[in-house]
Amino acid sequence: MLKSPSKLYEICLEVAVEDSISACKFCKKEFRSLPNNVLFDFYYKMFLGKRLCLLAVELSELEVFNRVVSVKHQRTKFLKSFQSLIDHGTNIPQQLVKTFIQCSQQSNFSEMNLIEVGLKMGAFFNEGGLFTHARDVLSVTEDICKKRDRDITTLRMLLDCYYKRIYSETIYCDFEKASTTFEAAQKVTKELEEKDALPNLAGLYSNFSFLYFIRSEYNEAFSWTIKALKLLNDKLPKRIIIDVLRQASKACVVKRKFASAGLLISQAVNMASELYKLDGHPHFSDTLLDYGFYLLNFDSIPESVRVYEKALTIRKEVFQKNNIKVALGHEDLAYALYVNEYSSGRFYEAREHVERSIRIMERILPSDHLLLASVKRVKALILEEIALDERSNISLQNQYFTEAHSLHKSALTLSFKAFGEKNVQTAKHYGNLGRLFQSMKFYDQAEKMHLKAIAIKEELLGDNDHEVGLSVGHLASLYNYHMKRYKEAEQLYLRSIEINLNLFGEAYSGLEYDYRGLVNIYTKIFDSYKMIHYIYKVRDWKTLRDSIQPVEHDPEVIPLKEIIEKLFSTSGSFSLFKKTI
Repeated sequence: MLKSPSKLYEICLEVAVEDSISACKFCKKEFRSLPNNVLFDFYYKMFLGKRLCLLAVELSELEVFNRVVSVKHQRTKFLKSFQSLIDHGTNIPQQLVKTFIQCSQQSNFSEMNLIEVGLKMGAFFNEGGLFTHARDVLSVTEDICKKRDRDITTLRMLLDCYYKRIYSETIYCDFEKASTTFEAAQKVTKELEEKDALPNLAGLYSNFSFLYFIRSEYNEAFSWTIKALKLLNDKLPKRIIIDVLRQASKACVVKRKFASAGLLISQAVNMASELYKLDGHPHFSDTLLDYGFYLLNFDSIPESVRVYEKALTIRKEVFQKNNIKVALGHEDLAYALYVNEYSSGRFYEAREHVERSIRIMERILPSDHLLLASVKRVKALILEEIALDERSNISLQNQYFTEAHSLHKSALTLSFKAFGEKNVQTAKHYGNLGRLFQSMKFYDQAEKMHLKAIAIKEELLGDNDHEVGLSVGHLASLYNYHMKRYKEAEQLYLRSIEINLNLFGEAYSGLEYDYRGLVNIYTKIFDSYKMIHYIYKVRDWKTLRDSIQPVEHDPEVIPLKEIIEKLFSTSGSFSLFKKTI
């Protein structure tokens, strides 16, 4: 098949690039007289031609960067080429931040123009996973805003700055600074309210919810997401609507409101698919990751793996491999694969992804960064399962156990430092150590860890939360299979079953372990009637489980008004928060 001839525009660009990048002509910069969209294409042609050093020289100039980043419909190409410049060894993000700081200290630059540049640069850095640079440039932008009179225009730009910065601080786990930004944003909101000039705060409130969610303060996260949802309307930018729906879905998942979570995330995926289908923007992967989170928690595990794989593919296409967003994609997929293969014992693909994630994070993050706690926890869980299968090689088994223990201890230390002891994440790390000690046959230490995890989760989440059920089930397993405390184990299994039935129904995957645990107990204490009863329970569970169809995604986009009405109707999950539409 004959190759189609190049378009005249493409030919002209190629000639212009070749003509302009020669040593004698590049310094003249005549190509900068091109319109912004053509100038972008010119630079992208340089990127495709591997002229990365020259391209870095150009884009490190603030004026040039501002012109190129303003071409919004080419954002995916810009993110890809910018990441390539970083991978090539340039310090272009640092140089841009440094130049921006210098400009902010000089009186010959327009404050208004600098604020606009700072907001655009901060947004771009957030999209590119350059969260520390986003935070830095937005902090300078805040300082410029504060030099101006606090009129409506300045206050709104300041609030936009906080909206973007609290996201970068939260996702980077810089909670102390995020809390400061949270307070500052509320102060500006109050000032604008007094001037009767409040903009729509749905996006800001959603980012507030995100902060509490990442800190595992789920009640507050849910409360802020309710406020965000109430402010949604069709006049808002599509991306903000999608982000609010995504965050609301996550808040619903941890509150076990799965019907609402499914509605919210499915509509976010539908909207994002339409919005980003032309340019393949990696923001679509963010929405897919949240969809995977819903599926994983809803017990649709194979489907979650497929969604996580698609999200990671999108991120790798844009960011290659040395980017925090790619690392987080590998981590999420690794955990989903771990859960998916829990019964089969084939953990090597999960291990490969988690180790890739760790390698990336260790290259670009401080050694004590909190994001490493989560990924180390995932690797430790995988290594523990691999160790259990190495019964014929005790030396190798102990090696895996030792590494898993080191990873769990490191994760616990990082979590304790960030959150303190009374936090869900810290409780999870205690529980993980309990399971590991159980596998290593340190039963007293295992019991101590499980009891700590249960106490913290009960205090924070209540007696009937899924997380409590998990920890109760783990302690039941310890008492049943290793400590021979059958009566105590029986009561714990029954409690775990009750929690899981109430939250997930009779086909929940975790019920199998509880039912089989009771079969073992009643076998050991010679209660044949109850033993047979739970053997039948396992059989019925398997039949029901095998009959379940995967969660099907409905691609129909529902009008926003209809989504809100469903959520806040009398029968909806948010009926206590009724809203007049």
